[in-house]
Amino acid sequence: MSDSTTYHQANQVADAPRHAIATRILHALLATAIIVQLASSQFMNPDDGGDNIFGVHAYVGLAAFALVLGFWVQSLMRQRGTPLGMLIPWFSGARLAAVWTDFKAHLSALTHLRLPTHDTHSPFAAAIHGLGLLLVTAMAASGTLYYFVNTGDPDAGGLVKVAMTVHTTLANLVWAYLIGHALMALIAHYGGTLSLWQMWSLRRRPELH
Repeated sequence: MSDSTTYHQANQVADAPRHAIATRILHALLATAIIVQLASSQFMNPDDGGDNIFGVHAYVGLAAFALVLGFWVQSLMRQRGTPLGMLIPWFSGARLAAVWTDFKAHLSALTHLRLPTHDTHSPFAAAIHGLGLLLVTAMAASGTLYYFVNTGDPDAGGLVKVAMTVHTTLANLVWAYLIGHALMALIAHYGGTLSLWQMWSLRRRPELH
C-alpha cells in the first residue's frame, strides 16, 4: 500500500462520523419524531376523536416512545460514543466534579467571547444531552400512558389527568431544549468547533486495511 493511499484512508477515518451508525439513525428518527410531535400539537384538537392531526400525533408519539427506549438500550450496548455514565452523572461524585469543572471552562470561554472548544468527551455537554434524553423519555412515556388510559372524557381525572398534565407541562421544556440544542449545534458548526457531519451523516465509518 502506498504512502498516499494510507494518508488518504487515515484522513477518511479522521473525518468520518464519530458516533456509531445505530446512534446516528436513532438520533435522526427521534429528532424527526419530536419535531412532528411539537408541530402537530399546535394544530390538533384532542377533544375531537376524528381529528386526523391528533391521530398522527398519537401514533408518532408511540413511535417516539419506542425510539427513545431503543436509544437507551443502544447507549448501554454501544462500543463507540458517549458512555451512559456521562449522560447520567448525577449519582457519582467524581462525575459531578468533572461536570462542574467542564462547566466552568465553558463559562470562562464565553465570558472571553470565545466559543468553547468542542470535545467529544465533554462531561458538561454529555450531562446536558442526558437531561434532554430524560426529558424526551418522560414526555414520550406520559403521552403513551395517556394514549392507553384515555377514556375520551375531556374532564376525566385520576391517572388520565396526571398523564396529560405531565405531558403538556413538559412540552414547553422540550420546545426550549430543541431550540437551544439546534441553535448551539449551528453556532458550533459555523464557528468551526464542530462538524454536524459527525452526527447527521449515515455513512459507515471507513476502516484502515
